[in-house]
Amino acid sequence: MLRMNELEILKQWTVVVADTGDLDQVALFRPQDATTNPSLVLKAAQKPESAEMVKGVCTRFSSNPVDELVDRLLVKLGCEILALIPGRVSTEVDSRLSFDAAGTIVRAQRIIEMYASEGIDRSRVLIKIAATWEGIQAAKALEQQGIHTNLTLLFNFTQALSCAHAQVQLISPFVGRIYDWYKKSAGTTWNELERSGANDPGVQSVASIYRFFKANGVKTEVMGASFRNTGQIKALAGCDLLTISPDLLQRLSQPIQGDTEKAFDRVLVPEPGKAQASTPGLMPKLIGLNTKPEQGLALGLTESEFRLSLNEDAMASEKLAEGIRAFCLDTVKLEALLKF
Repeated sequence: MLRMNELEILKQWTVVVADTGDLDQVALFRPQDATTNPSLVLKAAQKPESAEMVKGVCTRFSSNPVDELVDRLLVKLGCEILALIPGRVSTEVDSRLSFDAAGTIVRAQRIIEMYASEGIDRSRVLIKIAATWEGIQAAKALEQQGIHTNLTLLFNFTQALSCAHAQVQLISPFVGRIYDWYKKSAGTTWNELERSGANDPGVQSVASIYRFFKANGVKTEVMGASFRNTGQIKALAGCDLLTISPDLLQRLSQPIQGDTEKAFDRVLVPEPGKAQASTPGLMPKLIGLNTKPEQGLALGLTESEFRLSLNEDAMASEKLAEGIRAFCLDTVKLEALLKF
């Protein structure tokens, strides 16, 4: 009889999502959902076993603009992933449109139409968009059209609050990149042991968002993302979803040595109506504003309030910009690959 592993324990409380474009890894771990981004798609497209898929897209749509070829490849890969999982796949809009709401809407609509032409219902697709002001406004419009969205590159409560007000389907608050920033900022004063588990700044950020959403009846799903170690994952056990890279899925899949009952416990539990003041860790706050979180949720933040609050958060501002730049660069590389 096989011993239970940490991945199976986690699945009792949380929807496990594979953060990869690698079809072999998706087939191996059989997650509920899967997420992709330009970097993951580029990595998958460069693998020898993907050569036929890339060639097929280029041959079939050779007369189309290169930006459409990219979307065709994203959708083709998405369809292959959906054949292996029961749930949804997240497909990202061109990151160069992160500050163009109208352009994001048009591109998202085109991606959904491409999926429809392949027989995939829109309910199985999440359009992934950077959580900029423009991205959130585009997501709000798309949700009203019945196109569901996943707001990514989300690093603080200001972004999360605006996404909740826009009634987006899902947000992907990052853990590892927040951890990276604080660790680098602390330099030699960083104490890994003291800042691990529930004290990890990335874990605290996601847990704080989750608890606020549940306490206030926000329907937007919270999916922790960008993990550096399994400790961060286990510290968020119970979150709606967690999207996990193949290497960490592999580590969680190892048989547990000893008593499985003592492996780890559920940490996050929905507590509707519970006062947010009881939330441990990083408290939700709108930096630079007098607005209370509950007021911001009810009324929504104005564009100037959003930009001011985000600007006052050096970590979130820097990591958002850094993430967009990296995805833009990999999109350009993907275009070059398709122009051969």
